[in-house]
Amino acid sequence: MKTKAVEPQILLPGVGPRTDAVNPRLGGAGGAFRDENLDMLSRLLDTWFRVPGTNIRFGLDGIIGFVPGIGDVLAGLASTIIVLAAFFRGAPMITILRMVVNIAIEVGVGMVPVLGNLFDIGWRANRRNYHLLERSLATGPRDTWRDWIFMGLLGAGLMALAMVPFFLLLWMGGSLLRALHAPGWN
Repeated sequence: MKTKAVEPQILLPGVGPRTDAVNPRLGGAGGAFRDENLDMLSRLLDTWFRVPGTNIRFGLDGIIGFVPGIGDVLAGLASTIIVLAAFFRGAPMITILRMVVNIAIEVGVGMVPVLGNLFDIGWRANRRNYHLLERSLATGPRDTWRDWIFMGLLGAGLMALAMVPFFLLLWMGGSLLRALHAPGWN
């Protein structure tokens, strides 16, 4: 008996779930991207352990972050599983973009020794991303004005930050030229 070949399905982000009966691993009833699994992963990475006698919780993300150099990168890679789940489950592109920004902030700040690890404990990018996905799937694929304002302000802030070295070089070059043309330098 011949089996029918399955044609790949290409859907744009936000169109709908990217699951089918042939490949339930992506988020079907028994799939790895089910809500329970993603919730467990986000808890494992961000809030699995509790400091005795306090309400302070941390996860493997905070522990892995102590490995110099590569710890935050590895934790960031583990965090992308929730982003992949959002993509395969049909979350809007703006939601996926916000998730990527959450991870980038956590990885970027997390690279600062000790203070970055404390930031990881408070920021909890994986829990944030899980709740973004949960909200997105509950309300349907739509972009909100808050999402676009957040991304617009973030983009403007990053552009301003990127311009700082350029203006610093201009200022230093101008100062050097003024110093070279000052009286007494001939």
